[in-house]
Amino acid sequence: MSFNSFQFLLFFGTVLIIYFIIPHRFKWLWLLFASYFFYLKIKLIYIFIILFVTIITYYAGVWIGKCESKRIRKLILSTDLLICIGLLFIFKYYNFFINFIGDLLENYNISFKIKPLNLSIPIGISFYIFKSLSYTIDVYRNNKVKENHFGKLALYIAFFPQLLAGPIERANNFLPQVSKRFNFDEENIKNGVRQMLWGLFQKIVIADNLALLVDAVYNNPIKYNGLTLICATIFFSFQIYCDFSGYSDIAIGSAKLLGFTTITNFDRPYFATSIQDFWRRWHISLSTWLRDYIYFPLGGSRVSIIRYCFNIVIVMLICGIWHGANLTFIIWGLLHGFYLIVFRLTQNKINRLYKIISIEEKIKLRKGLEILITFSLVSMGWIFFRANNLSEAFYILLKIFKVMELNLSINELIRIYFLGELRFETFVSIFSIGFLLLVERKTSFIEWVSNKSDLARWLCYYLIITAILLFGNFGQKQFIYFQF
Repeated sequence: MSFNSFQFLLFFGTVLIIYFIIPHRFKWLWLLFASYFFYLKIKLIYIFIILFVTIITYYAGVWIGKCESKRIRKLILSTDLLICIGLLFIFKYYNFFINFIGDLLENYNISFKIKPLNLSIPIGISFYIFKSLSYTIDVYRNNKVKENHFGKLALYIAFFPQLLAGPIERANNFLPQVSKRFNFDEENIKNGVRQMLWGLFQKIVIADNLALLVDAVYNNPIKYNGLTLICATIFFSFQIYCDFSGYSDIAIGSAKLLGFTTITNFDRPYFATSIQDFWRRWHISLSTWLRDYIYFPLGGSRVSIIRYCFNIVIVMLICGIWHGANLTFIIWGLLHGFYLIVFRLTQNKINRLYKIISIEEKIKLRKGLEILITFSLVSMGWIFFRANNLSEAFYILLKIFKVMELNLSINELIRIYFLGELRFETFVSIFSIGFLLLVERKTSFIEWVSNKSDLARWLCYYLIITAILLFGNFGQKQFIYFQF
């Protein structure tokens, strides 16, 4: 049941109406039922997996809270982490490692008899496992986070707006809101609808039209030259942003209609002035999770430069692996780790260079240059994220840096995107990206539209709805992050 489907709108409308009507003491129970029904519609067995994780997490929290011995508390925490991470490994990474080891040994003519498991990856498992892990660790660190009510903890882990692709909400933000009495707030309802509408526009009008342009090239990159590959890569940069940010906006907006305030997941990431700044703005719920539960415990940045480099490599390696069991994701994560390390090592030298070439005082010029460089580096990383395999990723990089075939590339680009079957989607995508950048130049869409006059605001809503109806790609293409 995808967020961009009529089925979800019908489901959510029913959930919302009943939620408004029923007494407060039954609201959490209704949301829990709706969340499990929502997951049940995908696949029955997924219910048992998430229920098992919830039971393990609940009892780990209870036992850690009751136990006074630090050694036993640590043992309980370690057991919980081992079970949850082990479950994630079996479903998501076991086959990858078995195939990788098998292929490696085959090169040396060594037989390897362990076979992959015939298991499908439960949708959302990476997200709700990370939620459950953060809860148990927080209970270990601070007993005040502990939830004694099994049903409310189950709702935290399975809350349907966040279940399939986040945001990875923290228990200390979500659980107090479950018990808080729901008050019908007209402004909250307006903001929730606005955010859902903007998310739908990003997904259906921008991301799904861009997907056609990206897939046409990336599904067979060997056919194309550098300029076409550059354009397809830039298109993918906006596709993945609008796809995931669109999902997050629908999730946050729907949660807001139910009275829940959720962590912001994106903050105009393509206006970041460095890779470090990019990770403060991109998938914020994941980047802060990695920071709080891996980076800081490793020592953070207040360590020697060698230890800092080690910490960054570990964190970004985990970030890459979290996204998928594929070498392309691992390289993508390590590449961002390399970016962060280089930025740390060269920051002072770059600042001195700016002073020498007199850019230091030209704030707008410097900021524009930094945004352009950061976007280019991030887009280069997306090549590994989108490519079908490493060989294709390196082929694309090689072709991009070949400038010898410029005339051929221009002709090919015009033929593919501006004269071929995809010309309509190309123009829609370019205008949509322009509108997106115009809106997010200084603030988020919600703040931008909220500051407009009533007439301008309603005109904006009308244009967005019209764009969705006229230019939306209603093929119900799944959100990219559902695979993670």
